[in-house]
Amino acid sequence: MPKCNRREALSAAAASWLIVKPGIAFGSQANSAVSFGIIGTGGRGQRVGGYMSQNDDTRLTAICDIYPDVIEEAQAKIPGVGGAAVHKDYRDLLARSDIDAVLISTPAFLHPEHFEAAVRAGKHIYCEKPAAVNVAGAKQIMRAGEQADPGKTIQFGFQQRFSPEYLAAEKILRDGKVGEVKVMASYWVVGGPPRRGGEFKSPYPKEEQKIRHWYSWTDLSGGPIVEQDCHGIDTMNWFADARPLRALGSGFNRWEPTYGDRTSDHHNIIYTYPDRVQGWMLSIKGAPGLQTVHEDFYGSLGALVTSRNFYEWRGTPKRDESNVPRAQRGLIERAESGHDVTIDATDAFIASIVDGKPYNMTAVAAESTMTAILGRMAYEFEREVTWDEMFRSA
Repeated sequence: MPKCNRREALSAAAASWLIVKPGIAFGSQANSAVSFGIIGTGGRGQRVGGYMSQNDDTRLTAICDIYPDVIEEAQAKIPGVGGAAVHKDYRDLLARSDIDAVLISTPAFLHPEHFEAAVRAGKHIYCEKPAAVNVAGAKQIMRAGEQADPGKTIQFGFQQRFSPEYLAAEKILRDGKVGEVKVMASYWVVGGPPRRGGEFKSPYPKEEQKIRHWYSWTDLSGGPIVEQDCHGIDTMNWFADARPLRALGSGFNRWEPTYGDRTSDHHNIIYTYPDRVQGWMLSIKGAPGLQTVHEDFYGSLGALVTSRNFYEWRGTPKRDESNVPRAQRGLIERAESGHDVTIDATDAFIASIVDGKPYNMTAVAAESTMTAILGRMAYEFEREVTWDEMFRSA
C-alpha cells in the first residue's frame, strides 16, 4: 500500500489555508530559528511544546505558568528548556520582543483571553483545542482572529487536518472515488474502568483544586464533548466542508462522578448538515476492553475510515474475495502512521513561519468548537437544537 510523504502532506495542509505573500516571517529573515514561548506548561504544554522544541527550526525562549511545581516539571521534561526564561504572568511573556510565536496550552476556558492577547501582541499562535468552552468565548475568538495580522500563522490543535493519512483520505473523497457521502460517523470510545464510590482526594490545597482539576468542570473545560470529542466533530465538518444545521442527542452519567459536574459519560449526537448529510457522534468514557477512536465516511461507491493511526479506502467486495477475511474484503488502499499526528501539526506550524506562508484557521476552529457546543446543548436540553438557536444563545 502507498506510503504518505510528510513533506508533500505539509505542503498540502498549508495549501488548504489562506496563503499570503512571503515576507519577513519572524524576528529576522526566513531560515532563522523561530523563537517561541509556552503559556501553560501542564501535560499538554509539555507534550506539544516538546515537539516544537525538537524541531530544528525553533528555539524555546520562555515558559509561563502560575504554579511553581508545574514549571519545575516542565523544566525537567521539555527538551531545550534549559535556557528559557520563566514567567508567572502570560502578559510578561507576550510583551517580549524576542518571541516570534506562542503555544497556548492553558485550561480551555482561558483560551479566548490568552488568544486575544497573543493576537494583540502580534505573535504567531498555536492554540490548543477547543477554541473556547461556550458560545461567548467562541465569538471572542472569532473577533480576535479577524483582527490578526495576515502575516502571522494562526493554528489550533485540531491536528488531524495536518496528518498525511487524513490528507490522503480527504483527497480520495474530494476526487469522488467513494462517490456521494451522505453519512459520516465519529467514534470516541476510551478510558479505563470508571471511578466509583469513595471520596475524591486531591493533593492540592482546596482553593486550587477546581482550577487544578479543570477538566472535571463544564464551565472550565466545556465538558467531554467540547474538550475531547471535538476532534472527531472537526473531522466531520472538514470532510463535509460544512457546518451542521441542527443537532439531536442524548446522554447522561451511567455512574455519578466522584468529582466535578459532568452531566454525561456517554452521548450520541446526530448532526444534520446541508443536503441531507448526517454526522453521527458516539462517545463513551470509561470503556475498558473495547476502545476505538476513528471516523467513517460512507459513500455511494465506497467508504473511508480515518484515524490517528491509519486510513482505509474500501470499495464493493469482489466475488473472488470469498476466501478473504471479512475485515479485509473490499480493501483498496491502506496507509499507517508511525508517529503522533501532533508532530505533523507542529511541523506544519513551524514550516509556515519559516517559509513565510502564513494561514489563519480561527474560523474553522471556532466553528468546530461551536458544533461541539451545539451537540452538548442537544443532549442537555433533550431536544433538537438548531445552529441559529445555539449561536444566538450568547
